[in-house]
Amino acid sequence: MVNFVDALRRSSVGLVLLVSATINAPAQSTPPTPLLLRPAAVFDGETMHPGWVVLVEGSTIKAAGPAAQISAPAGARTVDLPGQTLLPGLIEGHSHLLLHPYNETTWNDQVLLESQALRVARATAHARATLLAGYTTARDLGTEGADYADVGLKQAIDQGFIPGPRLLIATRALVATGSYGPKLSVDVEVPQGAQEADGTDGIVRAVREQIGKGADIIKVYADYRWGKGEPSRPTFSQEELTLIVQTAKGAGRPVVAHASTPEGMRRATLAGVETIEHGDGGTAEVFKLMKQRGVALCPTVAAGDAISQYQGWKKGQGPEPDRIQQKRLSVQAARKSGVTLAVGGDVGVFRHGENSREAELLVQEYGFSPLEVVQAQTSGNARIFHLLDRGRILPGLLADLVAVEGDPTQQITALRQVRLVVKGGVVYKE
Repeated sequence: MVNFVDALRRSSVGLVLLVSATINAPAQSTPPTPLLLRPAAVFDGETMHPGWVVLVEGSTIKAAGPAAQISAPAGARTVDLPGQTLLPGLIEGHSHLLLHPYNETTWNDQVLLESQALRVARATAHARATLLAGYTTARDLGTEGADYADVGLKQAIDQGFIPGPRLLIATRALVATGSYGPKLSVDVEVPQGAQEADGTDGIVRAVREQIGKGADIIKVYADYRWGKGEPSRPTFSQEELTLIVQTAKGAGRPVVAHASTPEGMRRATLAGVETIEHGDGGTAEVFKLMKQRGVALCPTVAAGDAISQYQGWKKGQGPEPDRIQQKRLSVQAARKSGVTLAVGGDVGVFRHGENSREAELLVQEYGFSPLEVVQAQTSGNARIFHLLDRGRILPGLLADLVAVEGDPTQQITALRQVRLVVKGGVVYKE
């Protein structure tokens, strides 16, 4: 019998796989080599510092400051990054690693026809692409019919079996019975893209179940379409949403809400959610309430942009679709109200690894400055998501770092020019 490992090693394809696994998912039995990173400038999450260097020891940042004031210990490796900006690892605010672009396969078909094994295999590739694009942390807000597959994906990343960002996961997400999908014939019961729950007993049980299975976050759909072709309408009652938040908060979990209608956003805000995802129909009144209650908005402008193009919109030709015009009005109202912005693109609707599409649209089409968006994707998201160990370049914080060509605080497209990715002191891309 031929030894499988020997056969694999003799195969050119197998050799590539073995080498790729070794490079991209380093197993750390010993602490990583200390690194002295020498870019043209360091953006610390708030401010740009030309001439700074950063010293990494173990999994954390040891020192950051002017080059003349920091020396590397014996055995450290110096990495010169000429013309590049070093910044904290980017934080993706809204992703779905278990989805892939809808112009490849519709959402319905992904939920109904793709096996969980196939979806997890894809998600493994998606996690790697996300990390190598400079996103060292991601909020993954629902498996969309893949049950608790994100729990195992997170464990595989944390244990070093596969490369990927640090994940905050929402597992199945919560929907009111009958309000989500897929919807087929009324005679056919099909798996749903999220967990249905209603009433006091049902909601408490579902929230506790998701937390017990590994959810870091509880995600609730505060509104959605009840029937095909209908506009979104509120789903859960005020009392149900408040109970969801109270149950989750008692277990130390924040709640985030998918909400696009003013009433759905209002109910979710009053219930005490921490972020509103999408907010397409947001009004001055509801954004004022969000500001008062300290609720952040994650507008996910890239998702609507992508879906509109999948549906036939030729961008730059002819009038914009109504949903894009409405999104512009809602983001404008949110900015005017002073609502805190979380940045996340709803990646999975479009390709993983193209996460910076959200940042580019916010700058190029929604009036934000590059500096505002880069701050939001680093220190801003870290604050909103309670990630006190990352998002800045400061001694003692995690050595999650990315170097890009040029200055992203002046030209946002620099975020796509990733030259170095370090996570926990380990170099994943150089």
